[in-house]
Amino acid sequence: MKAIIPVAGAGTNLRPLTYTQPKALIPLAGKTILSVIIDQLLDAGITEFVFVIGYLGEKIQRYIAKTYPNLSYSLVTQNDRRGTGHAIWLTKDAVEETEEVLIVLGDTICDYNVKEILQSKTSLIGVRKVDDPRSFGVAELNEHDTVVRMVEKPLIPKSNMAMVGVYYIKNAKALYEALDSHLINHLEEQGEYHLTNALQQMIENGISLKAFRVNNWFDCGKKETLLSTNATLLKQLHETAKLEYKHSYNNTVIIPPVSIAEGCTISNSIIGPNVSIGEHSTINASIIKDSIIGSYAQLEEVVLHSSIIGSDAFIRGLSQSLNIGDNTEIDLG
Repeated sequence: MKAIIPVAGAGTNLRPLTYTQPKALIPLAGKTILSVIIDQLLDAGITEFVFVIGYLGEKIQRYIAKTYPNLSYSLVTQNDRRGTGHAIWLTKDAVEETEEVLIVLGDTICDYNVKEILQSKTSLIGVRKVDDPRSFGVAELNEHDTVVRMVEKPLIPKSNMAMVGVYYIKNAKALYEALDSHLINHLEEQGEYHLTNALQQMIENGISLKAFRVNNWFDCGKKETLLSTNATLLKQLHETAKLEYKHSYNNTVIIPPVSIAEGCTISNSIIGPNVSIGEHSTINASIIKDSIIGSYAQLEEVVLHSSIIGSDAFIRGLSQSLNIGDNTEIDLG
């Protein structure tokens, strides 16, 4: 049993943040997107991993080696971004034909019972009902939740069940044979090989795939959903009393839920709610809420909300000294 996690994407929707930082390593509720996924799978008993790296892959590699020194894993490099199907196809030499695989896309966090999924007698696809499924792979189901058809980003969807990026495949050999067929016959769409199409071929070949519904699904590919995910995870950690503020900060108010990493210096500020701050950041005379701040950032006299600040960033705001009389209106915006 192996877990395959593709983290080769460039994260174009999160630029300029992802010009220098892989999307999977963006801080999120005291962790990173990647560590949330890995920890979830480790807790379920999965011990072997395959990571597909590419853009800024050396940072992914260093992070895994530092954060999970005892993890059993292999790395596969996708030099040309040719879709998720191509990324999974590249892992074929790292997986035995008789093995089962759990594929979890590296920019997706889902709330589901991993152990329960791994006990299934059939292959499973994670789904979630959405209002507009045109931007996702879509699964059409029968009354028994068996997948009868799946389509990648259909213009006219026949189902509102979006595939969330979690795939439990019992028959690795059948998966790689379908992917082989697509690459040999050049069945790409706009330069990409979609995993969805290979899974559809498996269905056409008589292999049963069923759908399971996730409790929550956080697609971390965009700023808005990333901030929303951060807030949700912080709230969950706060409710389970797993958030601790080990240090006192000079003349500073902390409004939970907030995650502050080790080595931060914070003074004369109001932090929270829904703020994650990376390690060794310095914040002074600032008000920050609903935001993610990277490691080693320096913020001075700023007011931030709904913001993502990268690592090693430096921001200094404006400082005014005012003497305002009665009945006066001033707009400093």
